[in-house]
Amino acid sequence: MKTNTITHSKQLAQQTVFSILFTISLTHFINDMLQAVVPAVYPIIKDKFHLTFSEIGLITLTYQLTASILQPFVGFYTDKRPRPYSLAVAMVFTLLGLAAVAVASSFVNILLAVSLIGVGSSIFHPEASRVAHMASGGKRGLAQSIFQLGGNAGSAIGPLLAAIIVVPYGQFNIIWFCIAAAVGIIILSGVAKWYQEHLNLKAKNKSAVAEEVHHSLSKQKVIFSLGILLVLIFSKYFYMASMTSYYTFYLIDKFHVSVQESQIYLFAFLGAVAAGTLFGGALGDRFGRKYIIWISILGVAPFTLLLPYVSLFWTGVLSVIIGLIISSAFSAILVYATELVPGKVGLIAGLFFGLAFGMGGLGSAILGKLADATSIEYVFKVCAFLPLIGILTTFLPNIEGKKKASAED
Repeated sequence: MKTNTITHSKQLAQQTVFSILFTISLTHFINDMLQAVVPAVYPIIKDKFHLTFSEIGLITLTYQLTASILQPFVGFYTDKRPRPYSLAVAMVFTLLGLAAVAVASSFVNILLAVSLIGVGSSIFHPEASRVAHMASGGKRGLAQSIFQLGGNAGSAIGPLLAAIIVVPYGQFNIIWFCIAAAVGIIILSGVAKWYQEHLNLKAKNKSAVAEEVHHSLSKQKVIFSLGILLVLIFSKYFYMASMTSYYTFYLIDKFHVSVQESQIYLFAFLGAVAAGTLFGGALGDRFGRKYIIWISILGVAPFTLLLPYVSLFWTGVLSVIIGLIISSAFSAILVYATELVPGKVGLIAGLFFGLAFGMGGLGSAILGKLADATSIEYVFKVCAFLPLIGILTTFLPNIEGKKKASAED
């Protein structure tokens, strides 16, 4: 009887729980949508408080620091002491931060408010990634892609909603977004119950949960491989910063399109990014993550190198191709890294999400300075070479092959 119970529990543990995956993706959508609201209303804040561009940059830096630096520490802590209800707590921080931004009466108050939103992000991403990992049923790339899809969609929708709800009516109307945060808290409380049940199952019968298959790589090789992955994240997110922050300015400057037309091209790119995110993880599960990383980073180079020299029509076409290809990298990189360091999902997710946040913010600042000193077109010509860093993928070990050999032993 006990053997049958163990077998049944193991089968449950190895099933992909799509209801949880889509639910955690929905909360990722809410989380990243809310985070995208504040940068979208920078013009209102700048005019109301008479801020300089440097002070606007400091707001971004404050958010990025709290959102990126804390994530690895949160992940490291929860790897040892899982806290299912910390997901709901994360959304509480975001709600409080949004409410504080809505009523902020000074620059200092805004800094304190965005730091609360950053803390919410730093708690949410490592723990939500762990839930996606638990619910994957072994399809970790697909699970991470579904999770990422929600975040990318939220980042794209947030500025649009801010333009409709906040920009025409003023700063206080940010308060309406607290309703979405409250909905997120309720949903995440439900996810936390499933999370706790999963932990209880594992504690009651460890053999009921599929364990990681350990590779045979040395510690030095693992550290070296993680270093390569971090450099690849740098390459991807610096290039993404050029597109998300300056693509519209590039189109307006070079092709003299209207602001509205440039936004259409940007959303086409962001839509391609969302689609590529979903496909990348599933393809990594099927064909091997190393190959998807290689194709996603290095494979996009011919298109990025061509982009600054083509007409408006082909610029739009190439940007969609670039979005589809380059966005497939993150899920593959993150899952590959968790397989390099088995049992440390929170730490790895925190480290890589934190670096992605940091590189995005740092990239925007550095590229903005470069654009001021040269031109926006020059920025795109320089960034076109970043994907060539993908050649470093050559030095990554083939973990799938090593795991298979280990399992057969």
